[in-house]
This record gives sequence, structure tokens and C-alpha cells, in this order.
Amino acid sequence: MKIILKKDVIGLGYKDEVLTVKDGYGRNYLLPQGYAVLATEKAVKALNEELKQRAHKLAKIKADAEAKAAQYEGVSVSIEAKVSEGRNIYGSVGPKEIAAALAAKGIECDAKLIKMKGAKALGQYEATIMFHREVVVTLPVEVVAEPGSQPAKPAPAPAPAVEEAPAEEPAEEEAPAEEPAE
Repeated sequence: MKIILKKDVIGLGYKDEVLTVKDGYGRNYLLPQGYAVLATEKAVKALNEELKQRAHKLAKIKADAEAKAAQYEGVSVSIEAKVSEGRNIYGSVGPKEIAAALAAKGIECDAKLIKMKGAKALGQYEATIMFHREVVVTLPVEVVAEPGSQPAKPAPAPAPAVEEAPAEEPAEEEAPAEEPAE
């Protein structure tokens, strides 16, 4: 089924894109929710005319997105998390935590624009921030242990010196004597 998106749908496409989707998805979700309309010849012609008329507006939107992206140049985020005995963290670090860390640095960002699979261990990760379909920023994210959250590992105790005793031969058990049959 060919459709024209009327709104941005995360994971599918952007407003005014002509896409092909499965019939059930389009008929049961996108069309009733108002996210899309059928891509008939008349609707596609009307869309093309509308896009021509607002091309300059789209250029301004893209320029604004590029200006926002310029704020993120050279920015990296370090997020502290509680850590178990290994390098694994309790829970995971995702877009909400990254948005909060950016807000602490004075940079406002909607968590819905941030794409990153949940980080479940300490280390370096990359998050992508999508301001516009053509303006995407890659943000380095480091997940570090929260001070004092990592349980102290006990120092390995030295192995006790074991003296080998001379091996004793096991005593042979004598089988009980058979009683004579009467």
C-alpha cells in the first residue's frame, strides 16, 4: 500500500514522504490515526505542488537544524551509573539519561530525537541525534562507574601452605568368613 505521511513517524519516515507499507499497518494504524493518507495520483500531484511552494520554508528548517547541530560539535557526555562486581551496570543508560546529561551541560535536547541502544556495561558508546532527515549528529557517550557504587573486591587471600602427609595405604577389609552350610 502506498501512503503519504502527514506527520513524522519515528522508525518509518518523515512528513510528506511517499512510502510503501504493509496493507494492515497502513489500513489499521496509519490511516485511522491521521498519520498518513493514501497515495493516489491526485494526492501525489497536490503534494508535489505544495512542496514546490514551501521549498524555501524547508530550507530554513534545515538551516535551523544545522544551527542546533553546531552546538553539539566537540561535545561528549559522561554518565555515571551504579555498577555490579563486573563491568555491568544496574539497569541501562538510554536516551533519557543522555538528554538529562546534556541538560546539565546547558544543551536542551528532546530524548525522542536521540537514538541509542541501551548501554548495559561500562564503556564507550555512540548516540545519534536526528534533528532533520539530513542533519544527524553523532555524540560520544561514556558510561563510568558512580563513585562508591562499585563494591570493594576483597584482596585475594594467599593460598594456605598445605603440607603433604605421607600417603597412607587404605586398610584392606577382610571379607567375612562364610559359614559352613549345614
